[in-house]
Amino acid sequence: MAVSRRDFIKTGVGSACTLAAGATVIAQTAKPASQGATTANTAPADRMPPIPADKLTPEQKKASDDFAAERKTPVFGPFIPLLRSPEVMLRAKAMGDYLRYKSVLPPQLNEFAILITARHWTQGYEWAVHEPTAVKAGLKAEITQALAEGRRPQGMSADEEMIYEFCTELHQNQSVSDATYARVLAKFSEQGIIDLIGVNGYYTFLAMVLNGTRTAIPKNTAPPLPAFPH
Repeated sequence: MAVSRRDFIKTGVGSACTLAAGATVIAQTAKPASQGATTANTAPADRMPPIPADKLTPEQKKASDDFAAERKTPVFGPFIPLLRSPEVMLRAKAMGDYLRYKSVLPPQLNEFAILITARHWTQGYEWAVHEPTAVKAGLKAEITQALAEGRRPQGMSADEEMIYEFCTELHQNQSVSDATYARVLAKFSEQGIIDLIGVNGYYTFLAMVLNGTRTAIPKNTAPPLPAFPH
């Protein structure tokens, strides 16, 4: 039986679906991410926790209801702070719906690009949600472990290597070399180039939101990504 891309990712994430469904409670009770902590045992509070239902503006209430109707889950994760600007939240959701479920890139490579972005931004929430999905989609756990530790993964396939090179160059150099561009273009066409740039840009945007508002990392997830010197 054929399985849609959306259904594949949903079954692959398991824990992410649970995270989404319970995210309002999680965000209210979980301790924030360790990055930005003021001491070894104390982390700063979530700057934009869930808005109580009775405090939502009419625009926020409608956006929240629209989100729940389309995603089949309450507002969660980065969409909690984004709800402060309801139209931005809904437009971000729409872009994510395409880049997550309809991109021309295979799920394994798309999730790899998300993890590279999460690692670049030391974004624990993104990593916690997408690392299990990437492994379920076929990315080797040794690759995600190396990435988490800041090492170039060994044993990548040719496709994984070109995605790694493209994303790493884009984040670190703010450009992509002709050789790397040509490899991705030959494999995935111009639409693939734009989808790959799009997924890097979109998850950079979400990482900025999550880091800037100090959104809590969900409980019962892997240890947070270690912060690298800047």
